[in-house]
Amino acid sequence: VFDPTPVISDIPRTILDRVLARTSWLSCNIVEAAEIAGAGDVEAIATRLLSNHCPSAEGVVIRAGAKGCFVRLADGTAQAVPGFKVAAVDTNGAGDTHIGAFVSALSRGVPPVEAARYANAAAALSVTRHGGSSAPTDQEIQTFLGDDDPLTTVHSRKQEAHF
Repeated sequence: VFDPTPVISDIPRTILDRVLARTSWLSCNIVEAAEIAGAGDVEAIATRLLSNHCPSAEGVVIRAGAKGCFVRLADGTAQAVPGFKVAAVDTNGAGDTHIGAFVSALSRGVPPVEAARYANAAAALSVTRHGGSSAPTDQEIQTFLGDDDPLTTVHSRKQEAHF
């Protein structure tokens, strides 16, 4: 899993290309994604990331702050996953919380789009707290989502977010 952070423009392109070629999952915000793949709408950028930059990746997650994130899988499946409205007090660490929660959910067998929803909830909770070490626990995320078991909960409603 690779999350390039805002210093992406400081990474030499030859090194970045080598890392991206080995990446299973890419997670970044829209600015970082455009830095790698060029400008465009989130769907076009995600497509280029997978086809041109991360050829062995299972998918990419492009974060859009409070709006949520966009998930594109190698099989062409793509979905916007909306964020949650909360009273933000400190956004420091929200991206780190997001990728950590996403990977945690994937490691437990949660499908990628549901893992993204879980990550959106974790990030939403993290911004309601002060400081960079504000990631919520799994129980806090489950309570926030109202889910008893993320491995068996399936959300069939179509989720859309606008980027």
